[in-house]
Amino acid sequence: MNAISRLAALAGILLSTGPAWAEKADAEKPVNLEADRVSVDDVKKLQIFEGNVQLVKGTLIIRAERIVVSQDDDGYQRGVATGSGSALARFRQKREGVDEYVEGEAERIEHDARNEKTEFFMRARVKSGQDEVRGQYISYDARNEQYVVTSGPDGTRARPGSNERVRAVIQPKNKKEDAPATPPKGKPGSTSAAPRPAAPVPALKSAQDIANPREETPK
Repeated sequence: MNAISRLAALAGILLSTGPAWAEKADAEKPVNLEADRVSVDDVKKLQIFEGNVQLVKGTLIIRAERIVVSQDDDGYQRGVATGSGSALARFRQKREGVDEYVEGEAERIEHDARNEKTEFFMRARVKSGQDEVRGQYISYDARNEQYVVTSGPDGTRARPGSNERVRAVIQPKNKKEDAPATPPKGKPGSTSAAPRPAAPVPALKSAQDIANPREETPK
């Protein structure tokens, strides 16, 4: 496999969203990559995409100004995607088993494969289906399927009077009208399988009080 192919494959695996979310079929899809510049340092185990980067792997789409992928001595990868100016680093991927997408954006997105942890820094937002959370810092633990969201940068609390708050919209789950009281009975001799349940939405654990998002004035 040549250097560019190795780089594309590594980035596609590394920067995919949490395994509880991801469309499983994406793992078998090819990586399509666009960038103004790509560099590979095999000695330092470092790969860099620069300039209006777009990576597509199945339903996964990542857009950033710069993506840097490194690998430690044990073979674990770490990826950092950054935006430029007003343009944020963004990703979007279909959730497994349902017609919904997970979307995320921030000035910087970091993924640590060793710890299965993804962090969003500054102007951070993650949306899963109709649930959405915003803050200056979002950490997603894929092992435990949990978020930590803070109003200040790098996991801190915003200064008093700064008006920075964690904002979240969390839809009610397991509504009675969404689930029948008893499972429907099939016809005698029917072998049709029951519909596959939707993938679970990770729990939101906020480090701050949660308030409804403020309406923003269109620019």
